[in-house]
Amino acid sequence: MNLWQDFLTNDDRLIHKWTHYFPIYEKHLSEWRNKTITVLEIGVSKGGSLQMWKRFFGPLATIVGIDINPECQSMEEDGVHIRIGDQSDPEFLQKLLDEFGPFDIVLDDGSHRMDHITQTFELLYPTLPKNGIYIVEDLHTAYWPEYGGGKDNPDTFINISKSFIDDLNADHSRGQIAPTFMTRFTFCISYYDSVVVFQRGSIPVKKAPQTSVRNLATRLLNVDVR
Repeated sequence: MNLWQDFLTNDDRLIHKWTHYFPIYEKHLSEWRNKTITVLEIGVSKGGSLQMWKRFFGPLATIVGIDINPECQSMEEDGVHIRIGDQSDPEFLQKLLDEFGPFDIVLDDGSHRMDHITQTFELLYPTLPKNGIYIVEDLHTAYWPEYGGGKDNPDTFINISKSFIDDLNADHSRGQIAPTFMTRFTFCISYYDSVVVFQRGSIPVKKAPQTSVRNLATRLLNVDVR
């Protein structure tokens, strides 16, 4: 069963997700199914999505949810761990890492405040393993003032992440852009409606060789390959 079918047939705790998120999840997360991984979801709400991830990733996964609301603690169950704390509190996040981390997958569906999103990302993203996935959801709030958003506000996560595109290409900038952690340890950044997905990874050697079976055969074997 895929995630969309799981969502439609859910009869347990409430799951609240935008419908267009499900193809994004399938694209970036399917390869992690039935592996020994640790998943962090920021924002527990009614607890339904934690159960969904438990079903999706399978019995080898450890699912962790965090929320600022103490009532969410009651939603803990076998295979689902819940901790109460503020996603923008570095001490809380460090305790979380000490207990469960590093996380293979992080999904930020928390406060949706720009300062919280950025602070959490800056602390957790560098701790992901070399192929880890970091997903920031509901980034339409980057345009809403009540969440610290605004189209021309340089401090929104959308606008901050735009500079990451330049960082990703720093090695080709002829010295105009200094390489950063993003340059060295990010394979790709994918943008969707209200969602940004970061995939950790590195390219040990950046090169563009030329190959041609026809030319190689002609040159080395002196044969007609027509």
